[in-house]
Amino acid sequence: MPDGQDGFVPLTQVQIDQRVFDLYDEYCHGRMDRRSFLMASAAVTAGGLLMAQSLLPRYAQAQTISFTDPRIKATYVTYPSPGGNSGTMRGYLVQPTGTGPFPTVLVIHENRGLNPYIEDVARRAAAEGFLALAPDGLFPAGGYPGNDDDGRALQAGLDQAKLRQDMLNSARFLKAHAASSGKLGVTGFCWGGGTTNWLAATMGAEMQAGAPFYGAAQPAEAVARIKAPLLIHYAENDANINNQWPAFEAALKANAVPHEAHIYPGTQHGFHNNSTPRYQEAAAKLAWDRTVAWFRRHLA
Repeated sequence: MPDGQDGFVPLTQVQIDQRVFDLYDEYCHGRMDRRSFLMASAAVTAGGLLMAQSLLPRYAQAQTISFTDPRIKATYVTYPSPGGNSGTMRGYLVQPTGTGPFPTVLVIHENRGLNPYIEDVARRAAAEGFLALAPDGLFPAGGYPGNDDDGRALQAGLDQAKLRQDMLNSARFLKAHAASSGKLGVTGFCWGGGTTNWLAATMGAEMQAGAPFYGAAQPAEAVARIKAPLLIHYAENDANINNQWPAFEAALKANAVPHEAHIYPGTQHGFHNNSTPRYQEAAAKLAWDRTVAWFRRHLA
């Protein structure tokens, strides 16, 4: 039953046991290695190994905007990053065709570096009229290595405070770019969602809008520094992240931070990532449409 790529036909989301999804979440967040994930999945239910294999990403599926799309121009850029892991950063810069200037959107990857899915998200943003930059936090370690297992290990081995500084420097590089209007929005996924929240607290009025996807919340004392309106996306089946929401919501309200939050029914952590069966097409499209509208509203 070939799928046209590697001879393997992945299962759909409804065919995968929730316990295997939960194990995958542990694996994705570095709390177990690949072998342990596969073995534990095989033990938890009949067919668990096939379910686990189906959840591993297939990035050929993730491309929705070609790098040759006439609406955009994509290139890799390097720029200074003082205080970061190497003093220099590299990112994937995607500019809409036209004269500009353009409002900007920083696209922050998960906990495994700049993979093809995140590059595609940057192209999606540019196709909507935003100057987009997707920084590769792994650049100081040699860049995204071509697979998520090695990428996850490399990212975990970096100095995490310096990695956040690299994201902050990337945001400021993009905001000051010659093609930028000076208005900055930030979105990110998983680790990138948490970093979106961190940047909102760190940058204050420098950041005009944020749209974190299933990201870790900021503590109450940091929320007081947030000035950017936040559009917050959560998966329904994501207890580790969702348990942080009540305190986060209370702090946002207490500090009068403009925000909207949406919990998408029937979804898993990572539902926007269309390279695995965690992808939920209707929820991903709705969340992305809301994100584009949010940035158009607040970056105008």
